[in-house]
Amino acid sequence: MQRDYYIGLMSGTSLDGIDAGLYDFTEQKTQVIDFYYQAYPVEIKEKIQAISSGSPLSIEKYGELDTQLGEFYAQACLSLLKQSNIEASAIKAIGSHGQTLYHSPNSPLPFSLQAGDPNIICHRTNITTVADFRRKDIAAGGQGAPLVPAFHQALFYNPSKNNVIVNIGGIANITVLPKDVSQAVYGFDTGPGNTLMNSWITQHKNKSYDENGDWAATGEIQSSLLSHLKNDSYFSKAIPKSTGTEYFSEQWLRQKLSTHTQYKAEDIQHTLCQLTAETIAEAILLTAPETDNIFICGGGIHNKTLMDCLGSSLKKPILSTEALGVPPDQVEAMAFAWLAKQCIERLTGNLPEATGADSPVILGGIYQA
Repeated sequence: MQRDYYIGLMSGTSLDGIDAGLYDFTEQKTQVIDFYYQAYPVEIKEKIQAISSGSPLSIEKYGELDTQLGEFYAQACLSLLKQSNIEASAIKAIGSHGQTLYHSPNSPLPFSLQAGDPNIICHRTNITTVADFRRKDIAAGGQGAPLVPAFHQALFYNPSKNNVIVNIGGIANITVLPKDVSQAVYGFDTGPGNTLMNSWITQHKNKSYDENGDWAATGEIQSSLLSHLKNDSYFSKAIPKSTGTEYFSEQWLRQKLSTHTQYKAEDIQHTLCQLTAETIAEAILLTAPETDNIFICGGGIHNKTLMDCLGSSLKKPILSTEALGVPPDQVEAMAFAWLAKQCIERLTGNLPEATGADSPVILGGIYQA
């Protein structure tokens, strides 16, 4: 039997690197075959961070970055294939999310911009590549995000449990999966995930992230500051909604802190941790109060302080997606492998209840090998 192999590439809002996963969807079953992670070189990471923080970008520099990322993603695919000892000819397609540089679904002329030239990925690997997943949904009147709820529904639906999937990357999003099929499945971005915590520890400790949340744990949650941060209009905005690091940015945090300057740096870190936890928890309690189980994926699951804050805020069972058969660091890469499969098979990939699109549409552009 010919295997239904797809590769998923995901580089998210945490700006840490590329996740490359190889998955087998034969006979509608999903199996993890292999996984490869490559951190961004400092040069690439600094470029992306500068753009995400609002630095101007010339067309020339954008083109160079698009090419540089395409080469980087292609090399990650080749390394994954070498590691797994599987030939490129066995892979049906690569699904490449690309690196989001700017997400602006609510502007008068809405758009979402990802970099990482799929022509290069396709040509270097000799594998058909699917990319540019978000813009078709935006063309259909949607936010172009979140795109993972349709995949969560396909893989994680349970007819006997009301489940919520929480992805905590740079930005956090949830997918609500009711056991009652007559109820809508939906999802949305709840707000910051790791992005503000990462930015703050970079400024004060010159570290890219707070390992285990250890630094946050040394500080105290400042309730006045927390309330001030939660007063942002995004948190009370109606769904469907999506956001990005261009909104919850270093500038956003600097502006919010300009009237709250009396706190120690570690207190602010713990308060930012609590902000992520409470906004996720409140989104779940508001939109899915009958939830039975909450499954976490994304890099945030490795932040023990964040998980403790989330558990205290929710008072509901919190599990890793590992319990559902998918490692938490692979869910999004698998999602874009699945979205590539949907595109190749001419099946829709968005969930209008999550994105606000006027209809289900086939997502992605195909770059033939």
